[in-house]
Amino acid sequence: MAQSSPAAEGLASIPALLQRNAKQFADRPAYREKEFGIWQCWTWAEAEKEIEALALGLLNLGVDEGDFVAIIGRNRPHFYWSMVAAQSVGAIPVPLYQDAAAEEMAYVMDHCGARFAIVQDQEQVDKVIDVQDQLTQFEHMIYIDPRGLRKYDHHKLHQFSHVQEQGRAAYDEFITDLKARREKLDYDSICVMLYTSGTTGKPKGVVLSNRQIGALESLRSATTPRRCGVCHG
Repeated sequence: MAQSSPAAEGLASIPALLQRNAKQFADRPAYREKEFGIWQCWTWAEAEKEIEALALGLLNLGVDEGDFVAIIGRNRPHFYWSMVAAQSVGAIPVPLYQDAAAEEMAYVMDHCGARFAIVQDQEQVDKVIDVQDQLTQFEHMIYIDPRGLRKYDHHKLHQFSHVQEQGRAAYDEFITDLKARREKLDYDSICVMLYTSGTTGKPKGVVLSNRQIGALESLRSATTPRRCGVCHG
């Protein structure tokens, strides 16, 4: 994504690269995940639609530009979608380890002022609920796996697929705003906020711009000759 990266073709954000890939590589595989021993696959066009629906759903929930969104879960497509959806609406994704202790999550989420969280399952939901009194700005949580959560209070707890459905239903209301927010992203827009492990003290938040993420990818590509799904399709 750095301006010197030929693969990025001058595109300044990951949402812009996603849109490029969805057009150029529409039917080619973008994400694969094995579930119950069977490989599930999403093409670039399908992934773009999943991410757009989630981004519209985030707008429907009231996510503002500059908001911090905690992303808590294992390495799977839904969390990459969540990060790009957050970026698409001008928010800043803050990934956390799924096995982090509740107090560790509380520190990071309160430190960055996260208003929203997207989590894997009941385990992460319970952790956030346990420390929500320590979170001064936290408002809504979205979960992917609904197992065990049916009887929970859902006033501020939302199933991932339902947020997407609400986003699709509100397409006409929010698509103009979504496009405007995506188009505002440039090289200096914040791409992600990463926290250090905190082994010698409290974790420190590191804010990285699209320009910095692009420079890191260019350096990695120069030293490791393999293809990046977002930049190279």
